[in-house]
Amino acid sequence: MAAEEYATAQPSLRERRRAVATREIVDAAERHVAEHGPHALSLRAVARSLGMTVQGLYHYFPSRDALVTALVAKAYEDLADAVTSAVEAVAEKPSAQRFLAAAEGYRRWAVTHVERFQLLYGAPLRQYEAPAEGPTTLAMRRMGTVFQREMFDGFTTAQLAAADTRALSPALRAQLAPLFPHGADTLPPPATALLLGAWGHLHGMVVLEAFGHTSFVGAHQAEIFRMAMRDLLDDIHRRIPAQPEETPAAP
Repeated sequence: MAAEEYATAQPSLRERRRAVATREIVDAAERHVAEHGPHALSLRAVARSLGMTVQGLYHYFPSRDALVTALVAKAYEDLADAVTSAVEAVAEKPSAQRFLAAAEGYRRWAVTHVERFQLLYGAPLRQYEAPAEGPTTLAMRRMGTVFQREMFDGFTTAQLAAADTRALSPALRAQLAPLFPHGADTLPPPATALLLGAWGHLHGMVVLEAFGHTSFVGAHQAEIFRMAMRDLLDDIHRRIPAQPEETPAAP
C-alpha cells in the first residue's frame, strides 16, 4: 500500500487520541451513573474524575444531552449484546428455547446493571430528549429484531396475519402495519399487536424486579420470570393457526 493510501485508510493520530478520550469520558460517566444514579449525573464530577475541566469535556461532548445520548446508546448496545449472546449460546436449540434465552439475557443484564437500566427505562431525565432516529433508536430496533425472530420463527406471513387477536380498529391496523420488517414484507398487524403485548409483559416483569418491587419473592424471581415467559410464548403460539396441510393431488 502506498503511503498516501495508508494515510487515507488509517485514522489520524488526532482522531485516535480523540476516540480514546471520548471512551474515557463515557466510561467515567458510566461509573458516575452506577455510583450515584442517572439523575445525579454531573458533568463537573465526570470531568473532575478525569483531571479535566468542564470546558475541556465540552470539547468532546458539546452539551450534557450529547453525553447522555452517548450513555443511553451504549447501554442499549450492551443490552442488545447481552440478548444476542444469550441466543447465540443456544443457537442449535428450538426457537422456544432461544426466545427464553433472549428474555433471560434481557433480565440478567437489567438486574446486574440496575442504574444503567434505569437510565433507559426509569423516570426521564429532566429536559432531555433523545434524537429521533438516532443511535438509541437503532440499538433498540436491533434488540427488537431478536425477540421478533425467535417469537415467530417457523411461522409464515399468512399464519401471522391470521393470528387470533381481539379485533383491531382500521386506524390501529394502519399504525401497526409498517412498524416491523418481516422478510420481504412487514409483520402483519395481528402479529405486531402480539409482539407489543408480549414486550410489555416481559419488560414490565423485569422493571418490577430491577426496581425492587418483587423482592418479596426472594431468590425465586428468576424462576417466576422463566415460568411467565414460557406461559407467554405458549399463549402467543396458540393464537397462531397451524399451516394448512397440502391436499394430495388426485390420482
